[in-house]
This record gives sequence, structure tokens and C-alpha cells, in this order.
Amino acid sequence: MTEQKRQECARILKQEEISEGIFSLWIESAQIARDARPGQFAALYCKDRSRLLPRPISICEADPDGNRIRLVYRVAGAGTAEFSALGAGDTLEITGPLGNGYPSEEVSRNDGSALLIGGGIGIPPMLELAKRMHCEKTIVLGYRDHIFMADAFSAYGPVYIATEDGSCGSRGNVMDCIRENGLRGDRIFACGPTPMLRSLQAYAREHAIPCWLSLEQRMACGIGACLACICHTTETDEHSGVKNARICVEGPVFNATQIELKG
Repeated sequence: MTEQKRQECARILKQEEISEGIFSLWIESAQIARDARPGQFAALYCKDRSRLLPRPISICEADPDGNRIRLVYRVAGAGTAEFSALGAGDTLEITGPLGNGYPSEEVSRNDGSALLIGGGIGIPPMLELAKRMHCEKTIVLGYRDHIFMADAFSAYGPVYIATEDGSCGSRGNVMDCIRENGLRGDRIFACGPTPMLRSLQAYAREHAIPCWLSLEQRMACGIGACLACICHTTETDEHSGVKNARICVEGPVFNATQIELKG
């Protein structure tokens, strides 16, 4: 379980719009940069106090030498719209790193091969994972329309792209891209919308491939107190006695065999 993290006032170093409605935000935070693991997230608080709950945003990159982290997010409401108006020198209240990321023992392995798969706004957190993994990697990125961040992955392995309209790479979704190009991996790591994760879960089960999925979910408190971000699990939780887990604490990364993705 993630320990309670301290909220801090962090300085914005740089922010830019990298695609339509997609913003890249560099924040100065020595503690988060030092402690962050691939797959974890940070909670950002609005200056407008009428919006009490923090906004969870996945950590895209952590640079402990530079005491900074990068968050890439999509403007989806009033809170993220407020963040997008900020610039270098402004400050933000932030807590992190939060949640459980991809298993450290799997990230540190240098044997075998891995498929790293990101879809939509689930693409940014895969970059820090790609940077830290030293095994052979194949990267698959799925987009609905506008392409962003694809070039950033090319230093870490071959990159394949899927777009719904076929305007770039394979036409269709990430599974269409995997099948079309005959892509293989000994392990699967993914982050993206639930339908994408559900298809990867089924694919991993069919081929007996170990698979870890990072769930996208609306959160409220971000620290497990409110029970607003629950997912169904295959095993009963020893504390609550039900087959549920809190995505913000026990997740957002889960072994694909331990969760049920319904819908």
C-alpha cells in the first residue's frame, strides 16, 4: 500500500501544447522525481477552491538529476483547463508519487522481450517505462486522431502506430496493429482506455503471456479514502471481504489475471 505523501507547492518550469488539447507540463519536485516509478501518478490541486478534489495525472517522465517531473494530460474539464493556462514560474499544489506502478522486478529485467502498449492519454506514462526497461522492447501506440509523443519513443525500440482512420500506421486499434505486423513479446505492459485493456487481457490470456495493465479511471481523493475508484478483482480482498480493489492505491497497475474488466 502506498504511504501517505506530503502535499507541496511546486514551481512550473515549462508548459506547452504538444497536440490539440494535449499539454506537456514540467514541474520542479525533487521528492517526486526521486521516488517516482513507472505507472505512478501525481495529484494536482486547482487554485480555484470551489474545485476541492485533486486531478490525478500519470507521471510521463521523472528526472531526479534535474529535480523535475513531466506530466502530459488532456484538457477534459474546468480543472485541467485551469492547469493549461499556467506557465513557467507559476506554482501548483501537488502530491505524489501515488499508486502502485509496474512491478520493479519486471521493469529491471534485461532478459526476454516486452510489448509496451499505450492508447490515447495512456501513452505518456509508457515513456518512463520504456526509458527504464533494458530488455528488447516493441512499442505500440494507438490514437483516435492527432499523433503526439510518437517520436519520443523511437530511442527505446521500434514504434508501431495504429489510428482509427488509418491516416498513420495501421488502420484500427492496437490489437489490429499487433496482428497486422505479427508483433510478439514475452511480456505485455499497457495503459489506455478500458476497451483496449480488455482486448489485451483476452489476448494475453489466450497466448499465456504475463501482462500488466494500468487502468484509466476517474478518481476523487486519490489516496484510497473515498472508495470512488473501485475495480472488480478475481480474488477477495482480505480486509474488506469483497472482490474489489482501489485503483488509486492497489492500482492503477494490476496483473491482468487479477482483475475483471467489464463493459
